[in-house]
Amino acid sequence: MTKREPDLSRVERKKGRNRNKVLNSMIGVVVVLIVVATVAIFSGNKSDIEPSDIEETANDTTVIEDGAEEVKEDDKDSAKEDSTPTTEEETSEKENTTETDQANETTNDDDSDEPGSVTSVPSDDAVIAETITDSAWKPVGTTQTGDHVSQYDGSSVDWNEKKQALAYATGLAQDSMIFLKIKNGGGPQKSIGIVSSRDSTQKYRVYLEWVDGEGWKPVKMDKLTTLDFKY
Repeated sequence: MTKREPDLSRVERKKGRNRNKVLNSMIGVVVVLIVVATVAIFSGNKSDIEPSDIEETANDTTVIEDGAEEVKEDDKDSAKEDSTPTTEEETSEKENTTETDQANETTNDDDSDEPGSVTSVPSDDAVIAETITDSAWKPVGTTQTGDHVSQYDGSSVDWNEKKQALAYATGLAQDSMIFLKIKNGGGPQKSIGIVSSRDSTQKYRVYLEWVDGEGWKPVKMDKLTTLDFKY
């Protein structure tokens, strides 16, 4: 028994060395597999991620660029829309200005036909506030024919046409006037009328002249301060 122990020991040692080699080989293989797997994993992740990232980045860039272009187009459209009302407003303003100018020209033309039509002159007379003349006054018309004879009878056509001329000069309606006096104005074709409103707040003395074929025409009017004077 004692003689075989060394052989067994050698065998055991040899087996132990063989096991160690196997273990070392297996460990090496495992390490290599781990390294390969790690490299494969990282390589796979990079290959999977990078193209996707690049594609997504490219897509993002495209979206951003398209969005920028769309914004630019929208800005252009907005600018066009904003410019259109401005143009319409400017056109409207020009039209209004033109109409105003035309109205002013019409007014000026009317004024040129009758320049300074109304004239008011203050008076030093205690009875008269001011004396008014209006170059726009015209004859009131007449139905009379032939040679004109001024009438003061209170009922004739001539008398009524005098009242019509007095109302025309003062701007009062005949049915709201008091005719205090209608008299000769210093000649056969001249008359003077003293009238007032019914409440006597408006008081006038109107000078009339006859125009053949056209009727009585106001030529001057005194705005009175009182009716307390000799007519």
